[in-house]
Order: sequence, then C-alpha cells, then structure tokens
Amino acid sequence: MPSPHFQLPLSRRGFLMASAGAGVALGLSSVPAQAGGARPFGRYGSPAARLDATTLYVDARGRGDHTTVQAAVNAVTAAGWTLVIAPGTYRETVSVDATRTDLTWLGAGDDPRDVVIVFDNAAGTPKPDGSGTYGTTGSATTTVRADGFTARRITFANDWLRADHPGITGTQAVALKVMGDRSAFHDCRFLGHQDTLYADTTSLTVLARQYFADCYIEGDVDFVFGRATAVFEHCHFRTLTRTDLAAAPYGFVFAPSTAAANPYGYLVTDGRVTSQAPDAYYKLARPWVPSSDTTARPMLTVRETWLGPGIDAVSPYANMSASYPWQNQRFAEYRNSGPGAEITVAENRPQLTRAQAASATRAAYLGDWRPWREEC
Repeated sequence: MPSPHFQLPLSRRGFLMASAGAGVALGLSSVPAQAGGARPFGRYGSPAARLDATTLYVDARGRGDHTTVQAAVNAVTAAGWTLVIAPGTYRETVSVDATRTDLTWLGAGDDPRDVVIVFDNAAGTPKPDGSGTYGTTGSATTTVRADGFTARRITFANDWLRADHPGITGTQAVALKVMGDRSAFHDCRFLGHQDTLYADTTSLTVLARQYFADCYIEGDVDFVFGRATAVFEHCHFRTLTRTDLAAAPYGFVFAPSTAAANPYGYLVTDGRVTSQAPDAYYKLARPWVPSSDTTARPMLTVRETWLGPGIDAVSPYANMSASYPWQNQRFAEYRNSGPGAEITVAENRPQLTRAQAASATRAAYLGDWRPWREEC
C-alpha cells in the first residue's frame, strides 16, 4: 500500500482536479467509468500547488504538459525528473534511453488500474516499413534502459492475443523490458501472455538490480524472464487459462537466464501464485540458456510463498532445452506453502537449508541499494 506520507507533486494548472475518463478493461480486472464531475487526481495530493521545474504532467486530454508518455520522456533533459501520469489508457510504445537516469513515473490515480500503458506488438508482428518482424525485445510496450528508474501505481500491458493472429508464430509479446540498475516498481501491474515481464540487463557483463514490491504479474509462457538480479516481494503472479491448448503444461511462470558469474538471479519472497487454469497445468519455472550466453546458469529462489493448485506439485520444474537440464541450474525453494508446494518427490524440489536461506534475502541480492526504505 502507498505510504500516507507520500505526496504527488501538483500542477500549477489544477492538474489534480480533472474529470474522470472512460473505464479501462485489460487483463483480469476493469476500471468502471466514473460519474460526471471533477475529483482529486490521486489520494495523496497536497492542497497547495507545488512548482517544480523537474516535474512533467502527462494527460491524454491535454490538461498537462504532454498528451503522451513518450513525449514527456523525450522532454526530460537531465537526471532526476518526475512524470505524473493522469488516469487513462495510453496506447503507445515508450522507450527510455540510457541517458535519462533516475526518472520517476507516478500514476496519479488511486489504483494501478487507473493508468495503463499498452500496445499490441508481438515478436512475429511485421514492422510497418517491411524490414522484418519486431522480435521479442522489439515487441515491448515499454522499454527502460536507464539506471535509477522508479514507477508507482502504473499498469504496463501488452494486449496482443494469439487468437487474433493465427498466422503469427512468434507469440512473445512483452509488456515491459527493463534493463537498468536500481529499477524499482511499487504497486504496479504487468499484463500479457507470453513473456510479459522481461527483467534483464543491457549486456552480459553489466549488473542490473531490480525490485518489485506489491506488484501483480500475469501471463502464460515464461512470463517473468531475463538475466537481471531481481527481487519480487509481496507480489502476486497469476497464470492464465489458454483456449489454444487442451493439455498440460499450459506454460511456465519464471524463465531466468542468470549469467554464470552472477551470484544472484531472481528472488521471490512472501508472494503468491494463483491460476485461472486447471490444477497442475503450470510449471513454476524452466531455465533459459540463450544462444547469446550458453554458459548461463539460471538462478531462481522462491521462499515463503503460497503456491496454488495451478502449479504442478509433483514436477514443478521443466527443461527448456535437453542440453541444459534444470537440475544443473540454481533452482531452490524455502518454506513455501499451498497445494502447489507439496513435496511429493523430494529430488524434484530442491530446498534451501536454514543457513542458505539466511543468505537469500533482499539485502544480499540488492547490496547497498535499499529501495524498500523509500516512502512508497
């Protein structure tokens, strides 16, 4: 939950007193249209206007500084800027290059469902200029390469659907690809199907620490993947049903591709995994060893997390390639609960010892960066 001490910066033009717009319907939830009339733009606005030269206001209806998120990003001229984004649906692709560091995006609604950034490219979608297809990285609705990025109360979505494009085989469709170090997401939502959240780095030799707190992430195939050092704390992962498949497995929640030299991959702590699909139709994870890094040793630790019946408790892990069996990677659990966490075959579920668990913490993964101490 956002802290009562956190306040949105205010616009000198009454930006925070805007009429509510039409509802948004994406993923599992919808936002109903509001009744007419003005309402405060966010719960935590101060009654006094605050003039801030490093704050930009985004509103699709023209009541701010820019009508698109990308235009506001392009207007950022130095480190440490803030974008306050009005409730609404922003159908666009957005890219934050490496020069725009320490950028903060604040959703000005009461809930992350109020501010939605969405597009519908897939890996196999042809580019308009005829130069080929987008590929997985190019499919991303939002791409963040800069260090020090923070987002609060925003939905990142890719609403491309297999059923609408039966001729496309490249079905990866990324909602967010984030590659910067010290990237934090508080109370955000990530909606998609295959490859929803790409938590990655800019290159094999670069460390990227990322923190996701109180977030919601949904998808079906490898919908949290990449080689970042990422901590997911108090997050809800939801596996979707599929109409194009009749039998298990429907897909996989995690597909880390951690570099072998990196001692920390993905850490999931105090979370939950629920499902729309039939029981045991999903695997918890499979290792991704990409052709660009055949020495990768994917790492995933899931601890003190509730795993629902959608996860196959007997065999929760699978191989992406027979050449890189999951047993040779760095997969482990600790004190998980729920029907998807039952240990029926011990060798199928590696467990941390108490001593090992003492080192599998957010502080160990993120080092001298402490994003959870910030007011959010």
